[in-house]
Amino acid sequence: MTDMTSWEPLRRELDRWQAAGRVARLWLRDDDAIEPTADLERLLALSGENKVPLTLAVIPGLTGEALAARLAAEAGVTVAVHGWSHSNHAGPERKKQELGSDRPAEIVLGELGDGFRLLQRLHPARFLPVLVPPWNRIDATLIPALPDLGFAALSVYGRARQGGPIPLLNTHVDIIDWHGTRGGRSEAELVAELVAELRDRFAGSDEPIGVLAHHLVHDAAAWDFLSALFAATGRHPAVHWSAASALLKP
Repeated sequence: MTDMTSWEPLRRELDRWQAAGRVARLWLRDDDAIEPTADLERLLALSGENKVPLTLAVIPGLTGEALAARLAAEAGVTVAVHGWSHSNHAGPERKKQELGSDRPAEIVLGELGDGFRLLQRLHPARFLPVLVPPWNRIDATLIPALPDLGFAALSVYGRARQGGPIPLLNTHVDIIDWHGTRGGRSEAELVAELVAELRDRFAGSDEPIGVLAHHLVHDAAAWDFLSALFAATGRHPAVHWSAASALLKP
């Protein structure tokens, strides 16, 4: 259930933006898409009904024609490259990572190139040349090679640092409690994070605010939060839900 009082801080912050004639840019990324599922249908319906553009980070090595056929008519959906197979190649006692230094760079970059071309072929009208590293981790030595593979941006988690070899289109508010319930986080905590991101942007940063979802692990709390978020922001004049493709344009 949604406690609407927990959304009051967000409403107040957005009203402050409106009074100042400002509009906040938000965007939605959902990771680990592979094939059509009931949870994906729910996400597509929810984002579509609220006219929220959706970027699906698709795992190239595990996907195929079924997902491509399902998304073919979804005008509000774009497809980004989510690594290759979402496999962990990190050594014991290290954080999970597919795009790390545990394998030769030519192998890792070769897989990324294969994934880029595969998704570009499967989703010609939906393809977004953005790399979303599994677990939001990539070895820094690989990043300068991404433009040569065709990537226009890298999307990880946290505030973007400027001046790197490739533009960053990051996410900032992850709705899943990965270290606890592995379901949706509390509304109050998520609203507080959104308000903090908005205050940072109001103070001068022009970075879009990315909301991160994972439809395959959503519980009732996660679905309720997304529904309430879209309801609170969808008609507010101080919010624009942006397509990731538009955010990549200079």
